[in-house]
This record gives sequence, structure tokens and C-alpha cells, in this order.
Amino acid sequence: MKRVWNSVRIARSVPYSLFTFGVSDLEYYLVLKPQAENSQVKIRKGEIKITKPLIVRPGDASLEFQDFYESEENDSLVQFLMSRTAAFSNLKLTNHAGKEEIVSDQVEEVVDRLNQKLDREDEDRIAILVAPEALAGVALIRYAAERIISSAPENLTELREKGFLP
Repeated sequence: MKRVWNSVRIARSVPYSLFTFGVSDLEYYLVLKPQAENSQVKIRKGEIKITKPLIVRPGDASLEFQDFYESEENDSLVQFLMSRTAAFSNLKLTNHAGKEEIVSDQVEEVVDRLNQKLDREDEDRIAILVAPEALAGVALIRYAAERIISSAPENLTELREKGFLP
């Protein structure tokens, strides 16, 4: 399972925390490594909406994923991985994937071009993810999970400041 989790990577992250309350949007470019040799690299632009991110004890309400998987096998795989990494509750993740674009370059060349494009546009709110085509949903879940975990300290501070936590 660790091999599957590590077969996807975040080539460019964003420096912002998720909102403590409400909806946070995570825009991304997903660079998909072809499954077959001599196939072309694909790019998919999309957005993950995370509703009410809260970190809670295991055993509370379950995590809900919407439009992340192209097969039930990937759904089971991610549920298994998430059960062993972190417990999130009252959380709904919805993926809105755009049209796929096929490019003929190598994966790293595509990542470099996307980085240059985002730098030129002074865009720091769009991530670049890289994954084998079959693990596209795993890449999106990993990115969302890492953003939730990295936002937790700021979210907890905000909850304390608002009097929700001691």
C-alpha cells in the first residue's frame, strides 16, 4: 500500500491553509503517466472542493468522496489507505475534473512547462500532481489529505481564538 501511496507525487503545492469553516477550493493540474509504452502523457485540470474540514477521533462520522474514482477498486484502495493515515470527520470532498488534454512530451517536461506557465501568471493557488493514469483518484485524495493535515494547526488556532476549544 505504501508503494501505491508513494507512486503519486505533488510536484507543486500551494502555501495556503484551508478554511476552518465552509468550503475550500483546491485547484490542480493532474499530469497522468501513460499506462502503455509509447502512449502520450495527459493533463487534466480540475478542482477539489473540501467542505468543513475537521480532524477528529477515529470512529466518528465517515469521510465522503464524490467523483474521484473511475473504478470501485480505486475506491476500496483509498478507503483502506485513509483508514491507516488519518481520521477526518464531517468532511465532504468533491472533485470537478475538466477536459483531458493529450500532450506528447515526457512527464517531467510537462511538469516543467506547467510550472513555468503558473510562474508567468503569478499563480500560486494551483497545484501540480503527477500519477500513473490508473491512480488518478489516489493522487487527488493524497493531495487533499495533505492539505487538510497541513492546515490543522492554523485551523485549531482559529477554533481556540473563537472560543470553540480551550
